[in-house]
Amino acid sequence: MALSKESVLKALREVNLPGGGDAVGRNLIHALAVESGVVRFVLEGAPEAELAAIRPLLERAVQALPGLTRLSVVIPSGPAKGMGANAAPKIGGHPTPQAGPLAVPGVAHVIAVGSGKGGVGKSTVSANLAVALSRTGRRVGLLDADIYGPSQPRMMGASGRPASPDGQTIIPLQAHGVTLMSIGLMLREDEAVIWRGPMLMGALQQMLNQVKWDQYGPLDVLIVDLPPGTGDIQLSLCQKTVMDGAIVVSTPQDVAMLDAKKALDMFRKLGTPVLGLIENMSTYVCPNCGHEAHLFGHGGVETEAAKLGLPFLGALPLDLEVRLAGDAGTPVAAGNGPAAEAYGAIARRLVAAGVA
Repeated sequence: MALSKESVLKALREVNLPGGGDAVGRNLIHALAVESGVVRFVLEGAPEAELAAIRPLLERAVQALPGLTRLSVVIPSGPAKGMGANAAPKIGGHPTPQAGPLAVPGVAHVIAVGSGKGGVGKSTVSANLAVALSRTGRRVGLLDADIYGPSQPRMMGASGRPASPDGQTIIPLQAHGVTLMSIGLMLREDEAVIWRGPMLMGALQQMLNQVKWDQYGPLDVLIVDLPPGTGDIQLSLCQKTVMDGAIVVSTPQDVAMLDAKKALDMFRKLGTPVLGLIENMSTYVCPNCGHEAHLFGHGGVETEAAKLGLPFLGALPLDLEVRLAGDAGTPVAAGNGPAAEAYGAIARRLVAAGVA
């Protein structure tokens, strides 16, 4: 028999695993590919220690097949290793089926913050907006859904590890009055997440539905910091979660607005209301002489919002204090001054609109 997916699956089915069953029947084999004598598959769906023990058994079975030139078996490394009272469940894995969009337990309103491209300050806006909303008296949560590049733990000054009382429920942290969850809290700061789309969607589903968002009291609003672009996370969030709407962040220049319009089109096609646009890095004021400059242009986002008939929520300055505060783990919105007031004004607009 020539080497094929069918012959590989047959060989894998013939391996009796410790504890009973076979890897195919137990749904442990994913992304199987067979091409020109090369066999690749991902082994997942059980604790990593168990997968590591059975991998050699499966490798031997496949290596005995005629025509094999190379074999690659990958066990995705999970951010959390433990399953017990002091460790959160492992995040990642294929999502479980659900019937239509679901509300997030313990949360009254859900607002996504997105952008068409990276580098426009979307995560900075998310962190500071969450803090600004908290300062209005709202109970606020912040979900870092930028799974490949989680930055909220650093910007919010949070370093603890979420725990779990039962191996399922995840207890979030609190920072600056905001209830916080990020996959970055379950990783080393320099550790990469190397996942396919289904695992991203599974992780998002877990962080929305297994996190006890009302641990410190029911939330008035959950801010979801999306990754840049229009990919799997955005699609899953908008299709699987009851959303109040989305905020799109852009810098003023034309190139950034081109990508921001793609994000707006995505939310339109997914039926998610756009609550407004924010122009970030709008104005720079020299701290020495007070001269005002518009390094990335000025007013482009407001003009585009007017063209599209969408609310313009406000313009935020390009300010060294914002960057320093974020790197130090204390968002600038937690203090006083022009930058904090700019975020406070946007927060008050959202509260007045009844979405936060």
